[in-house]
Amino acid sequence: MKPKKKINLFMDGPIAPGFIAESITKHQSKTAIGAHDIFLGQVRADEIEGKTVTAIAYSAYEEMALEKMYEIREDAFSRFDLSCMHVYHSLGEVPVGELCLFVFVSSAHRQPVFEALHYVVERIKKELPVFGKELFADQGYSWKVNT
Repeated sequence: MKPKKKINLFMDGPIAPGFIAESITKHQSKTAIGAHDIFLGQVRADEIEGKTVTAIAYSAYEEMALEKMYEIREDAFSRFDLSCMHVYHSLGEVPVGELCLFVFVSSAHRQPVFEALHYVVERIKKELPVFGKELFADQGYSWKVNT
């Protein structure tokens, strides 16, 4: 299998639902694909020490993150029978209720997409050097800890 090209996964601000719909629509012409699985990460209004999160400001070591995402992508393609994979992560401020992570995997069959999606999302959360500053209404903040 030929190596996949490195793709910028970062988007400024929230990921728009229309962008997700367009991404799905583009795959209708790929008739060898029989299954898709999607993960959408949304900013929660968590309560931390009596304060409610109003947004998360995301930052990253972009070059390192792109290298790591390339590694995760290559590992996923070598482990699972995938046709394609798309990953997008927000940078900058994302308000509560908006989307910050979009992972989309496709294959000829359903089992590989179920397994690959879980594998990819868990690796992203554990390994990608992306940082979230949880913002509060009073201008305070707390650094997010991925679990």
